[in-house]
Amino acid sequence: MRATPLPSWSSAEMTTVSMTAAVNEGAARKIAIGKPKIVPNAHTLHQPTPERVRPHLRPRWSGRIRAMQILALDTSTEVCAVALGDGVTWHEKSEVAGQRHSELLLPMIRAILAERGVTLKQIDGIAFGAGPGSFTGLRIACGVAQGLALGAALPVVGVSTLEAMAQTRRDFAGGERIIAVLDARMREVYVAAYERDSGRWREAIAPVVVSPAVAPVPEGRGWIAAGTGFAAYPSLRERYGETLSEYDGTIVPSASAVGKLALPRFAAGEGVPAPDAAPLYVRHRVALTIAERAAGLRQ
Repeated sequence: MRATPLPSWSSAEMTTVSMTAAVNEGAARKIAIGKPKIVPNAHTLHQPTPERVRPHLRPRWSGRIRAMQILALDTSTEVCAVALGDGVTWHEKSEVAGQRHSELLLPMIRAILAERGVTLKQIDGIAFGAGPGSFTGLRIACGVAQGLALGAALPVVGVSTLEAMAQTRRDFAGGERIIAVLDARMREVYVAAYERDSGRWREAIAPVVVSPAVAPVPEGRGWIAAGTGFAAYPSLRERYGETLSEYDGTIVPSASAVGKLALPRFAAGEGVPAPDAAPLYVRHRVALTIAERAAGLRQ
């Protein structure tokens, strides 16, 4: 009987090992892998250009989602999550990490590849939760995705954290209209609303960062509240009032949800080269001012 192959991690594929161990606010720029650099202040996810992406695509893609296998990562919240799947079956690992994402992420990736007997060179792409979310967490996921993709010559897709939350809620308990709200700290929340349309999510409200008191309200009723923002700010339930039919303040984005949302984009050729992947911050400051802290605002 032929032994199941264990993952083969070349030095190029594992460039991020030393990188992620040092990720913090003071060392964020060290995430860059070799000469290519992460764009830390990108406002939106980069759109691919066909001439740049084409060398990264493999013949078996051709729109056949089931033939593809991708690795998906998310470190945008306090949970560190990894998934490996093909659109039909997903194998996932997750752990409440606190501030230990950079310590846990690579070992979790190694473990899930080993358990499935897959190497990086056997997968078709890497997806990551691009944000909004924890600034450091977004840089960790993006940097690790870039490093692994660069070493294995794989394309990368960044997925909205809030859309992944909508997908996570749908996977766990169903839902066609979902308001995703993530605690953004500093007395603000990240908000977006999604509605199912022809088998995909349509943005009813694009991701924004706002005070809970002025959170945007989508039209109509029958919306499901999902996300830690609702647990952190109970006043949001009053804000949305009769708009809501259900409430779930425990939802965080799962890695499998990130993967499911990325698969059709990979199949459509929307994967970008590793250096072009970037976080989606939405908010561009990371701390309260001295005056705001003196006024007792919550960091």
